[in-house]
Amino acid sequence: MKAPTGQGATTYSRRARYHSSDNNFDFSWPAVPPHQFVIERDRALDSVTPTGLIALDIGRDLGVDYPATTPTLLTRYAKIKSGETLSTRFQASGAVYYVIWGRGLSTTGVDRIEWGAGDLFCFPGGQQTSHQAIDDCLLFLATNEPLLSMDRLVPPAPEQAVVPPVHWPAAEIDRQFEPVLKRPITPNTSGHAVLFSSDILSGSTNVLPTVNCAIKRLRAAKTSAPIDKRCCGDLV
Repeated sequence: MKAPTGQGATTYSRRARYHSSDNNFDFSWPAVPPHQFVIERDRALDSVTPTGLIALDIGRDLGVDYPATTPTLLTRYAKIKSGETLSTRFQASGAVYYVIWGRGLSTTGVDRIEWGAGDLFCFPGGQQTSHQAIDDCLLFLATNEPLLSMDRLVPPAPEQAVVPPVHWPAAEIDRQFEPVLKRPITPNTSGHAVLFSSDILSGSTNVLPTVNCAIKRLRAAKTSAPIDKRCCGDLV
């Protein structure tokens, strides 16, 4: 509802809007329309695609003027040819990477992470990170760039990074799944998953303060219950 514009109204009061509903505290982000990123996937899988980033961007469908996959997340493929280097600098508080295939190493300043297929790692946003491929590599990555764009924020300075570089190796991820896969499936089971966090966010199951990240596995011929967005927020 618009504010009154009659006598006594000011420039500031005319900007005001008022809302009311049956449940004023039932908050939700704008709905994400169904979309299959087939073109982007095929580019990422094509052996002739050069080194670079492939954004999964539906910002226009979400009604925003910046790249976004969901209202608060932007995901991409990172294709890096053997022996080449991809440099990134994201306007985000952090970037989370999953290695689909290949081996390489990533560096930011004095921090260096060597990675391989099945590994997960993260680096702070706002500073240059170099990714050097030993083999042909394909990574999937997510940042919270849309969240910062929404409020026109900038990433923190390197010395004030929200989360430092963290590495979750594939072998340890597999080990963490061993007891998870032995749990019985009940009507409340949404699936067998491991969430990723770090010591800096002790007490939280988030990989970044506002981002969940999980790997979920299904046994053969099994189906998955839908994720309850009310409890999970943005899930990578």
